[in-house]
Amino acid sequence: MKIDIEFNSGAQLPMDAIPELARLAENHGFDCAWGGEANNKDPTVMLSAIAAVTTGLKIGAAIYHILGRTPATLALQAVGLDELSAGRFLLGIGSSNPTIAKWHGQSLDHPLGRVEEYIEIVRAAMHGDKLNFEGKFFTAQNFKLAFKPAGRVIPIYLAAFGPKMTRLAGRMTDGVLINMANPSEIRRITEEVRSGAEEAGKDPARMEIICKIRCSIAPQYSVAREALSHALTYYALADYYRDLLGRMGFGQEVEAMRGAWKAGGFHAARKLITDRMFSSMPLVAATSAKEVLEQIKPYVQAGATRVILPYVAASGDVVGETKNFIEYWNPATTASIT
Repeated sequence: MKIDIEFNSGAQLPMDAIPELARLAENHGFDCAWGGEANNKDPTVMLSAIAAVTTGLKIGAAIYHILGRTPATLALQAVGLDELSAGRFLLGIGSSNPTIAKWHGQSLDHPLGRVEEYIEIVRAAMHGDKLNFEGKFFTAQNFKLAFKPAGRVIPIYLAAFGPKMTRLAGRMTDGVLINMANPSEIRRITEEVRSGAEEAGKDPARMEIICKIRCSIAPQYSVAREALSHALTYYALADYYRDLLGRMGFGQEVEAMRGAWKAGGFHAARKLITDRMFSSMPLVAATSAKEVLEQIKPYVQAGATRVILPYVAASGDVVGETKNFIEYWNPATTASIT
């Protein structure tokens, strides 16, 4: 069981604070520092900075979107990050979503087929093969790295929660990255990923099941809950998470929030988060890091092999709060989870 940290999914931290925080995370036993991609601060820049100031902490992309760059470009970035970190890079890939597709002037259709082709090209390019790929969605002709890659096989993880995409993760990649799923969904996704691995003749027990659990710590639960409620509202209003939240039993709440959003905006929707909904999400509002530790355990029991903890500050002292959160953890703390 591995415990990881994620920086800047909400773009709260100043970039120049992250190298020091990464060194602190390494010293306190975190296995990997992850960075995500949306309209937040660029993860490649951040991961490069982390790699340059650490020696054992892994760096991970959670996730790069397939519509944000060509497969050849991602292969170059991945191999570069792996070389800079001396073999510590973990590559997370996702199908993107309609909102991000529009940012890049593209449309999102046939996500399963697009992801399958994209991963095939990226893997071959990272290996150093000359590409002559003519697919339905992507093409890559005569591209080849101008240097010999280090030879390490960079692990690839696929962001997924739907049945078809999770099985694809099992068939084509080293594991799955799961966002906004509670333990019952983690259990279902784990079974589907392992079934996909078996279909491909792979050992299902070797699949990494990686889940995110956002957390916030404050003297009062209400303050920590307030900080986390923004993230929950964002996902409740996103079309591409509607099915996931519905499967978890919150379809009625989601529709009410979407109606309030259309009528009165984001904060009107946020006010409709129920205690039942909040407590069932991978969101930990706590008054101490020890409480966070206790609430991770059901996810591990459901199948998670690696837990990412994006910390959400509950005050204006974002750097100070993040430091305090990191300093609680150590290898013995992590070992007590299992």
